[in-house]
Amino acid sequence: MEETLYNIEIHKGMDGYFGKIFSDADGIKEFKNDHLDQLLRDMTIDMQLALEEFSNRSNEEFAEGHDGGKI
Repeated sequence: MEETLYNIEIHKGMDGYFGKIFSDADGIKEFKNDHLDQLLRDMTIDMQLALEEFSNRSNEEFAEGHDGGKI
């Protein structure tokens, strides 16, 4: 099953690069940087942290559901 996790927009403006990450879980996040590689790094790190947090929450909920709510 395929599921879209993020939609990403990147634009080059007079003041540098602008990026937006769209997700159902986190809404819209905006980023700005003078350098494209740093903008991509910032956006990638943000997505990794959000996915790790989501994974940790999912694992905790799964564990709670299988042992009667005890951790």
